[in-house]
Amino acid sequence: MDQTLPTTVRNRLSNALDSSSQSVTRRFEIDLRALAAFRIAVGMLVIIDLLLRSRNLTAFYTDAGVLPLEALFSDYSPVYSLHAISGAAWVQALLFLAAGVVGLSLVVGYRTRFATVVSWLLLVSLHVRNPMLLNSGDVLLRMLLFWGVFLPLGERWSIDARRSDRDRSTVASIGTMAVLLQMLLMYVTNAIHKTRSDVWMGGDALIEVFQADHLTILLGNVIAEQFLLLRVASYVWMTLILLSPLLLVLTGYRRATLASCFVGMHLGMLVMLKIGIFPLISVAGLILFYPSVVWDRLETVGARVGLSSSLRRGMTRLQRNAPRLSLPLLPADRDPLPSLTAVTSRSHVLFSTIVPWLFLALVVLSNAEAVDYTEVPDPAENVLDTAHAGQSWRMFAPDPTSDARWLVVPSELENGEKIDVYQGSAVDWDRPPSVENTHETARWRKYVSNMRYADNENHRSYYANYLCGQWNASHEIGVERVTVYGLTDKAAPYEEPDIAKYELLEYDCSGEFIQND
Repeated sequence: MDQTLPTTVRNRLSNALDSSSQSVTRRFEIDLRALAAFRIAVGMLVIIDLLLRSRNLTAFYTDAGVLPLEALFSDYSPVYSLHAISGAAWVQALLFLAAGVVGLSLVVGYRTRFATVVSWLLLVSLHVRNPMLLNSGDVLLRMLLFWGVFLPLGERWSIDARRSDRDRSTVASIGTMAVLLQMLLMYVTNAIHKTRSDVWMGGDALIEVFQADHLTILLGNVIAEQFLLLRVASYVWMTLILLSPLLLVLTGYRRATLASCFVGMHLGMLVMLKIGIFPLISVAGLILFYPSVVWDRLETVGARVGLSSSLRRGMTRLQRNAPRLSLPLLPADRDPLPSLTAVTSRSHVLFSTIVPWLFLALVVLSNAEAVDYTEVPDPAENVLDTAHAGQSWRMFAPDPTSDARWLVVPSELENGEKIDVYQGSAVDWDRPPSVENTHETARWRKYVSNMRYADNENHRSYYANYLCGQWNASHEIGVERVTVYGLTDKAAPYEEPDIAKYELLEYDCSGEFIQND
């Protein structure tokens, strides 16, 4: 009797631990088809991001743009960026092309881990080249690529799958835990920021956001005056992000349903707000939350309509025709040395376990610091800065932008004529019919918004210098002096315009490059 009781207790404890372990594993495991779809989506987003940025390649990444290397090294030293090796447009174009090729390699799953590492490095390099353009979407894409390095992204739907002999349908590791928690941390941290805002908790946040028509596009312009609808949408979004921890708690179709709600909201943002490809990057991250039952169902539907067989044949041809590049450390017919085997084993543990655990802990600390729950120690901060893994997730929080903002740049030409060199027309102080159209792209809107901040005075000088150069390069009559004004319409909905004008900088186009007056 005395011996039976402890044995029973031990068995029950062991069973409980096994059950708990299986429960945790189930919530952090990812279907390999979800990883493949994620890989394809991220690779395509890398290419799309490059194509969108290339429209302003000269303006944002060369010495003829808003941040020449002289200014970059002056304001952001030290700078570790391949894109900072030259200010010539052709060098930047080559780097863009190289990043695009590596992104395509990621899409087709060719040398997937190498492509993921290089894509991350080139993306970090690009971000370092001009920090004034960055938004939360850039941070998320960077982190998804970073965590992708520790994931088996090439085991399904890839050229690399021809070399894989593993028979498994899901994977659970520190890598899968980290990438899922990354998405959750974004929502939870943003939710905490927003709960500290009376505007968000009162349901008026989206009403204010949609009055800032330099942010609204397409459907957003249509529903900007539908205040009841926007108030409902504010509550729905707040409810979703507050419930975001359920993305990990739920399993099966319930998890897929909640993930689909987030996907739907992000796709709605895509057609309403001028925030770049952030919604699509979020959707790519949410793909990982779709469990095996969803992918099984999709494969059944695909087989029924004949799509699965066509895709399978196409992938087989791609795998057969792709070159087989191999750089073995040792000849194939020799056994590895015992000492090398031990070193390789230790390196694998370091790379696949210790490194992601370390960075996951640092990322959690970074998010906790963003909401004032703790402080990141200086050594940890240095690691985060080096890897560009710091995060805050203040998207429209705690208080969203509610003012329409635009620029007016009255300038004096050499013949004494007055003109707005920013708009290329006569000086007009009235609110434009569409503030959205005063910015060529979402990157320009982000740049101009950042340039207006008080702690970016140097960038105002760089921007004014760029305007002078652009005008003088394309007009016979040059510009001698520009004055950059930031205008803001502070009027609430249904009110008459209340325009405030702020002089940001007066700049002598014939003066020194860097002027901080």
